[in-house]
Amino acid sequence: MDARMKPDILEVQPLELKFLFELKKQSSCSVQMINKTNHHVAFKIKTTNPKKYCVRPNTGVIDPNALCNFTVTMQAPKVVPPDMICRDKFLVQSTVVPEGTKEEDVTSNMFAKEDGKIVDEKRLKVIFISPPDSSESSPVNEPSKLVHDNESREVKDDLVHAKVDESIELSKRDGESTEATRKEETYKRKEPVKRIEQPVKPSHEDIKRNEEFMQMNDTEELILAKEFTEMKSKVIELESKLTEAKATILHLTEEKRSVTQEKHFLQGELDMLKSKRHRAQSGFPLLFVFMVSLVSLFLGYLLHS
Repeated sequence: MDARMKPDILEVQPLELKFLFELKKQSSCSVQMINKTNHHVAFKIKTTNPKKYCVRPNTGVIDPNALCNFTVTMQAPKVVPPDMICRDKFLVQSTVVPEGTKEEDVTSNMFAKEDGKIVDEKRLKVIFISPPDSSESSPVNEPSKLVHDNESREVKDDLVHAKVDESIELSKRDGESTEATRKEETYKRKEPVKRIEQPVKPSHEDIKRNEEFMQMNDTEELILAKEFTEMKSKVIELESKLTEAKATILHLTEEKRSVTQEKHFLQGELDMLKSKRHRAQSGFPLLFVFMVSLVSLFLGYLLHS
């Protein structure tokens, strides 16, 4: 699709992340995103060098016609890059989502370009800026600074030319040799300026490397999202099993309580039967003794009579 036909969902300002470059010191910059639609928009921010930068927040949802800021913090650098040029890139992806979508619901699958889904992408580049009190020059990829350097060199060349002209006036007798020397010095001094004016353009390999880094980040994020979804489903399944186990334990506890009550009731009935049987057994010998004594008395009476 032609770049002019791409949808413009978010307005991102600025498109260049400028960091104050100082060794062993962190640097931060803020970026503003404006939702230009009447819908809720989810966004996600990627970088070609995730270990070097910290983005907060890197995902979220913006309300209709609202704005949101995110902050990029660069870790403290340990070395100075060649010519103060940084090739790191950032990508801001955005797409329309249903109302009620929360930040934790935003995944990489939402920004997949399939089934005619509209995904807006904004690419940001990184620029290093020297501190004001530093003797080092600003980034060479800034046109204004390049022009300033060239003008400074041209002024210096004019001063040199003036000195050469003075020496020519003082040594008119050796005019031809002095003129040749002046032309040679002028040619040597102008040659570096032409080399500096050549623009520094990223090579095809650098662009391809950045695209590969972004694809690797997308693949890793898809794998992480899939693993997170699987883990979430397993947790839900374990929670349901735990709930069933709690219900089973509660049911078994109630059954144990009822069985214990029945056991106590039967034990009481058994004790009562034992006590009745003991009383019955203890009363039988007394009756027998009484009957024997009556029979003995009757027999004695008969014998005496």
